[in-house]
Amino acid sequence: MDLFEDTPGDNAPEFSVSEIAGTVRRLIEGELAYVRVRGEVGRVTRARSGHLYFDLKDDKSVLSCMSWKGQVPGLGTMPEEGMEIIAEGKMTASGFSSKYALNAVRIAVAGEGALMAMLERRKKKLAAEGLFDEARKKPLPYLPEIIGVVTSPQGAVIRDILHRLRDRFPRKVLIWPVAVQGEACAAQVANAIKGFNAMTPGGALPRPDLIIVARGGGSIEDLWGFNEEVVARAAADSDIPLISAVGHETDTTLIDFTSDKRAPTPTAAAELAVPVRLDLIAWVDSQDGRLSRAVGQGVSRRKERLRDLVRILPRAEALLNEPRQRLDRADEALPRALRQTVERHAAQVAQLSSAIRPATLRARLRTETQRVGEWSRRLGPGLIRVVQSRKDRLIAARLRPAHLKEKADRQRRDFNALSPKLNGAFALGLSRASEKVDALDRVRRSIGYEETLQRGYSVVRAGETIVTGADAAKSAQALEIQFRDGRVNVTTDAAASKPKFRKKKPDQGTLF
Repeated sequence: MDLFEDTPGDNAPEFSVSEIAGTVRRLIEGELAYVRVRGEVGRVTRARSGHLYFDLKDDKSVLSCMSWKGQVPGLGTMPEEGMEIIAEGKMTASGFSSKYALNAVRIAVAGEGALMAMLERRKKKLAAEGLFDEARKKPLPYLPEIIGVVTSPQGAVIRDILHRLRDRFPRKVLIWPVAVQGEACAAQVANAIKGFNAMTPGGALPRPDLIIVARGGGSIEDLWGFNEEVVARAAADSDIPLISAVGHETDTTLIDFTSDKRAPTPTAAAELAVPVRLDLIAWVDSQDGRLSRAVGQGVSRRKERLRDLVRILPRAEALLNEPRQRLDRADEALPRALRQTVERHAAQVAQLSSAIRPATLRARLRTETQRVGEWSRRLGPGLIRVVQSRKDRLIAARLRPAHLKEKADRQRRDFNALSPKLNGAFALGLSRASEKVDALDRVRRSIGYEETLQRGYSVVRAGETIVTGADAAKSAQALEIQFRDGRVNVTTDAAASKPKFRKKKPDQGTLF
């Protein structure tokens, strides 16, 4: 029997799965049209498509929630895991998976305790990234030319800042109007900070040297826009030094930790931005007076020191007396020193010229000529013997097999190639020897005394000894005087009043 077979009197209708899912969806959306749900945020997922999925839970149940891509910017608060929130939206059901969920269109933090807990989590996160480190904070400029103020154009904050700047030191001020509370506050403040940094220095709208982010006091909900992470990161990334002046002295927001300087009030921020002009003028006047007194005292001390030095310094004439005496002594000694130097060098030249004898050079030349001749005599027979040996080897090779004949031919070619090289080497060696002999002869002539004789000097000899003084000439029995064109023998006689002269024929010998 079929269990599902129709029985008489059974009028129960049949539904498809889609009909059941649609009916459930209409019931949920009809009965729970718009609801507000409070709970703790569980899993949070941001899909690639831009849709946001998260869970709301309490101690008993879990409710799935989602926000479509276009709804995410209007949520007001981004859910974070562990946060207690109030989500508003419509309940809906998915027939595809038989699940129901909350389509959240607005999210608010549930209570001040939850806000503070979320703030603490954000502070720990940013501190771990190093955004609170003192080392990364920039120093404030001493006297900025242009000050950018991020605040609401309406209200007492901007008037207090302008009034304090005008009293202390008037500066140019650029105001970037933003919302200082509400949903649009965080995005507008972050964009204002980034906009000031994007300005070009020296452009039509000049870039500020200092930024002040200011707002008056209020509740934690009113100041919450300055606790958003986007504002804190924009303040930390600012290349322009930034002063945060949000709320009163007891109020603390996240931007206070990432800014370069925190001011307790907007008026205090203006006082940190510029010094007091009258105080600066008074300080400059006092420094001018101190400088004038210091210069006057320095000049007076130097005058006194100069007068003391003038009294102890000797007169100019006394300072020059000793140098003048040294100059006079040097002037007297200079001619004598020059004569002695010339005589000493002349004696050295004479000694060197006497050491180089023509006979010595001739003997050395004869020795070198004999060596060259000996080489020449030995080279001829040696070449003949080599040629004869090569010929004998060639004749012997003709009687040998073909490979020996080939070897002989190769040796004959090597000899023919070597013969011009030997002749060239011999000629080169002979040429170098001849050049060396010529160079020695030129040296001999250049340092010999014959060149001195050409200038009108003469050499006096007593035998083989050169006479250099009158006493030696008087004691010699015979003298020989050599001139540039010949030699003259002089015979001395103690009884004779005049010396007898006999001209000697010039030396006809030559080295070459």
